[in-house]
Amino acid sequence: MPSTNTQAQAAQHDSKTKLLDAALYVIRAKGYSATRVEDICEAAHLTKGSFFHHFKSKEDLGLAAAEHFYAMADGLFGQAPYRSLPDPVDRLLGYVDFRKAILRGELPEYTCLLGTMVQEAYETHPRIREACDRYLGSHARDVEADIAAAMASRGLRPNLNIDWTAESLAFYTQAVLQGSFILAKAQRNAAVAADCLDHLRRYLEMLFPPKQTPAASQSQPA
Repeated sequence: MPSTNTQAQAAQHDSKTKLLDAALYVIRAKGYSATRVEDICEAAHLTKGSFFHHFKSKEDLGLAAAEHFYAMADGLFGQAPYRSLPDPVDRLLGYVDFRKAILRGELPEYTCLLGTMVQEAYETHPRIREACDRYLGSHARDVEADIAAAMASRGLRPNLNIDWTAESLAFYTQAVLQGSFILAKAQRNAAVAADCLDHLRRYLEMLFPPKQTPAASQSQPA
């Protein structure tokens, strides 16, 4: 049987996770500024004593929630089906398709915690801004790796035959995503976000046309 100390540690870990999971939902629903410690505790079904056992302040929670959100997203995208596709262009398009597929449930369930917090707190809470920038940038770099591989597979080279980079396109994908979430909130409907992702996919398809097979290239007129 587990020891009493082990059981206590597990209970503490469980209560912290409940608070973080509650924060992900409540902050995405109400915004960081409007969210109170009491709101988090109520959503987690825990007391304020439990909250302050784990977190010094709401900002401390916000920082932990950003890390928690990133870890969850990193696991989700790391195990997504598109990751196993051999062609990097297919992986890139699969990423967009996967982002569209997870536009499910209520707004706070599919919108971005990092984008929500940084829009409010970039000036008033520099530590939260830095955390959001770090995690958004880390995700963008994951997308950038597939873009760089896709560019190599299609013979695209910055300053040679194109005037953009893998990094700039990776950040553009994130700008489209964050903008689509804002529109979904304004219209209270995921359809507009799905339309934005469809446009992003079409744009990527224009940047990365299908590879020509040897037979197709030989059939082209001289």
